[in-house]
Amino acid sequence: MPQFKYRARDFKGAAIEKTIEATTANDLRLRLREQGLYVLQVSEVRPAAFGGSFSLASIQLLLTSVKIRDKSVFARQLSALVNAGVSLVRSLSVLEEQTGNIKLKKFLGAIRFDVEQGTSLAESMRKFPQAFDNLFVSMIQAGEIGGVLDEVLERLSKLLEDQDRLQRQIKSALAYPTTVLVLAVGIFLAMVTFILPVFKGIFKQLGGELPAFTLALMSVSDFLQNPFGWLAIIVVSGGIGYGYRQLNNTTAGRLNLDRIKLKLPLFGDLLQKAAVARFCRTFGALTRSGVPILTSLEIVRDTAGNQVVSNAIDEARRVIREGGMISTTLQKEKVFPPMAVQMINVGEETGELDNMLMKVADFYELEVEQSVKSLTSLLEPIMIVVLGGMVGSVILAMYLPLFSIFDLIK
Repeated sequence: MPQFKYRARDFKGAAIEKTIEATTANDLRLRLREQGLYVLQVSEVRPAAFGGSFSLASIQLLLTSVKIRDKSVFARQLSALVNAGVSLVRSLSVLEEQTGNIKLKKFLGAIRFDVEQGTSLAESMRKFPQAFDNLFVSMIQAGEIGGVLDEVLERLSKLLEDQDRLQRQIKSALAYPTTVLVLAVGIFLAMVTFILPVFKGIFKQLGGELPAFTLALMSVSDFLQNPFGWLAIIVVSGGIGYGYRQLNNTTAGRLNLDRIKLKLPLFGDLLQKAAVARFCRTFGALTRSGVPILTSLEIVRDTAGNQVVSNAIDEARRVIREGGMISTTLQKEKVFPPMAVQMINVGEETGELDNMLMKVADFYELEVEQSVKSLTSLLEPIMIVVLGGMVGSVILAMYLPLFSIFDLIK
């Protein structure tokens, strides 16, 4: 949103000069007049040209993102204020002042201004998809239409908290093996690049034929000491990363990659359970908030995080449009576990689909938590063995020639 610098006088005649965000200059003039100010001048603040000086605030704003936890706290606080009878504009103003996220603060200022002009909260939030996705906006819209905005906000906050907890559990499972693997590779490269060459000179002076394993690691050492070797590694790594991104940007490529992810040993089962929990929690929250079922499935499809699951949800949406049942489609797609499909089927038959979805989500979120603990316990000894094997291979390469040297001395 553009920024405008204005000069005005209040009812006492005191001069006021500030920079503020607004949709247009006319909107800002109208807003200031409603506040009882006499507007002298309004001018748009142009951003610095390329190569100009950037302020620390603009750089910080560029690097800041609105995280799930920020949105969860915002939804819970707004729910409390609305439930207490505070007007929506006043509530947004209070939260704008209190939030510590500068990007969210900027968005809330613009949203508050739109709401003051008569725009609905959902439509105002829709302008900022980098902070408020389709799921967030749809639930807000359902709450406004049904007159239960505070309840929907509370439900939305709970949904976001569950999503954040689930993501943290999966990240915690990946953090340990990733850290140990990076450490192992770093130690291995350091020993091969700096320590092994010292022994290489000693072996040359003593003479004798080196074992094949030692010669292989010394070839790796020579490669890493050559600047072109590191350049080749960077180019190959960049090419692999670029190829992965290009493949992931296509529907067919993303589908194949997500299929592989679901079949990975150790991690595939965890990813499947997490996808089921996210689907059930989000779908249940949307239907409970009054969002139409087809719209809910469309939102869930776009937020599934896995193309295989998204395709199954899209097929279920098509079947429901034709009068079919969700559980039947999910059973045919074979993406969801049989227990989850059966519970969804019971929910459809009894008319308690939202409650049953929440129960399925609770169950599989607990399964994810247990899987994370089991996976972490299993990966710890495996990564220790990997670390010891990589370091031990360098030590073995240094000590194998000593047996040949002893024979020469004899």
